[in-house]
Amino acid sequence: MRKHMSSIILYIIILGFILAVVTVVQNSASRTEAPQYTYSDLVKDLESGRVSKIDVIRDSDISNAGRATVSVIGDATIAARVVEIPSIDIFMQLITEKAAEVQLNVDTKQTAKTSYLVQLIPMIIIAVISIFLLLFMVQQMQGGSGGNRIMSFGKSKARVVMDDKKKITFEQVAGLIEEKAELEEIVEFLKAPKKFTDIGARIPKGVLLIGPPGTGKTYLAKAVSGEARVPFFSISGSDFVEMFVGVGASRVRDLFDQAKKNTPCIVFIDEIDAVGRRRGAGLGGGHDEREQTLNQLLVEMDGFGLNEGVIIMAATNRPDILDPALLRPGRFDRQIVVGKPDVKGRESVLAIHAKTKVIAKNVDFKVVAQTTSGFTPADLENLLNEAALLAARHDKKEIDMDDLRKAFVKVGIGTEKKSRVISEKERRITAYHEAGHAILFEVLSEIDPTYMVSVIPTGMVGGYTMALPGEDMGYITKRFMEQTIVSLLGGRAAEAIVLKDVTTGAANDIERATGIARSMVMKYGMSDELGPIQFGDDNDEVFIGRDLAHTRNYGESVASKIDAEIKKIVEDGYSEALRIINQHLDILHQIAQLLLEKEKVTGEEIRKLFPIGSLKGGITDGGFLAT
Repeated sequence: MRKHMSSIILYIIILGFILAVVTVVQNSASRTEAPQYTYSDLVKDLESGRVSKIDVIRDSDISNAGRATVSVIGDATIAARVVEIPSIDIFMQLITEKAAEVQLNVDTKQTAKTSYLVQLIPMIIIAVISIFLLLFMVQQMQGGSGGNRIMSFGKSKARVVMDDKKKITFEQVAGLIEEKAELEEIVEFLKAPKKFTDIGARIPKGVLLIGPPGTGKTYLAKAVSGEARVPFFSISGSDFVEMFVGVGASRVRDLFDQAKKNTPCIVFIDEIDAVGRRRGAGLGGGHDEREQTLNQLLVEMDGFGLNEGVIIMAATNRPDILDPALLRPGRFDRQIVVGKPDVKGRESVLAIHAKTKVIAKNVDFKVVAQTTSGFTPADLENLLNEAALLAARHDKKEIDMDDLRKAFVKVGIGTEKKSRVISEKERRITAYHEAGHAILFEVLSEIDPTYMVSVIPTGMVGGYTMALPGEDMGYITKRFMEQTIVSLLGGRAAEAIVLKDVTTGAANDIERATGIARSMVMKYGMSDELGPIQFGDDNDEVFIGRDLAHTRNYGESVASKIDAEIKKIVEDGYSEALRIINQHLDILHQIAQLLLEKEKVTGEEIRKLFPIGSLKGGITDGGFLAT
């Protein structure tokens, strides 16, 4: 309430000033509109001899206008009237002639002397009030809450964290053992800089955290601040850039000025690619606001002396578009890659997030971690949160494995839409499409086995075939990619074999299969004809920081060969999918019929339909997804 009192007082003063002006105007208007004793009436009364006394006074010494107080003789009363006289000289001649004819008492009064100070008082009061209001409004615009006012554009929007009660430490950061070890030097320097300066060591001025979204880059930066117990200035890269030219550079200067006053400290810039993109590229030219902001940032980072106690940390998931001057030694000296956690890291992350939730005894986080390959810490937190919501929705007191299974499907694919009405024809098409995927999941050796198959509309799809997540993969083999293309085209192959027609349901499968084939040929050099050569560049988009004149690095003849190779890989995969499904046509019909009856079938139920020994070796239902 207190922070709004100044604005309330300002509004009250302005409102009172407006009401006073309106009141004065209304009173003036009412006086002019009221019936008055006019100059013409006075002349008529003088002619008739009804005036007995006149008191005349000028408005001022230099004015010829004035007022006359007139006593008029009535039938029973004597009334005093006030008349505005436009010309005192002419009026005095008139009443002098009349005074000789009739008995008329004329009294001329001296003009009252008003000091100049008294005359200036109203103007002084008005000027003082106006200046007060102006200064008050300027003060509000400069220092108003929120920092979004007109005069505060050049002020930094950085949020300062100095609360030791809610500090984050390395103990609360799980799954980033090597990353934390690299940052220990920064923490040690902030705690005891003399140990480093005495030996002549130079601590990195800047640390750039690189990694996919949700891997904990911001959390790791806060942990460094919490460990060192120093002020933490946090700001987003987009907060620097405004529509007004020069604002971003001004905010950079203000941010570093604040940091130098609070040394030792950490300045953290999240999503630095918003302001640190490569200069002189795209359609923005070389003088836009973003580039001015980047230039000022480069200057400020160079302006630090050695070991001044200010560490710049930044996070991005697009290091390829950053300006090279930003990444050179002396600015961001150290780059730390924050990747997705491995199985041990996922187990640690789950254990930390589970501290705030009620977990059942049958939940084994080691098993959950093994079956959530590729999940980031943000994904794992979302998984536990969705499981908690499902448990609360069913009035459970704790989260069990069944809630985690359902949450896994919801996070991976979406919410089931059981109320959606679909025709029997569409259900049959979906059943055969998903059955084709399921057969290939079970037969192909490099593909993960089936976990769940459903013909219930879920998310944006009419049905889904979900694989049981396998082990973490540090690399991908050519064989795995070829079999992935085959499995993606299994739905289209089943439609062509059984329905003698194809539908649009395989659009996403075809898109993904074509993308994998294109990467095999152009990026990974897996083409038998073209050989181990990379064609094109992933970073040739004009609008993300590359030159307008950037072109592909291969000719038209090579482009034709690339298209032919991509087409060959996809067609070979489709032919293989047709061959495998034709070999298991009876099982395809059985799976489709089971789906039409139950709508949702587990991987174990599908594997029971295959003859013993016909599946890829060693398939067992493991992990928390097993039923």
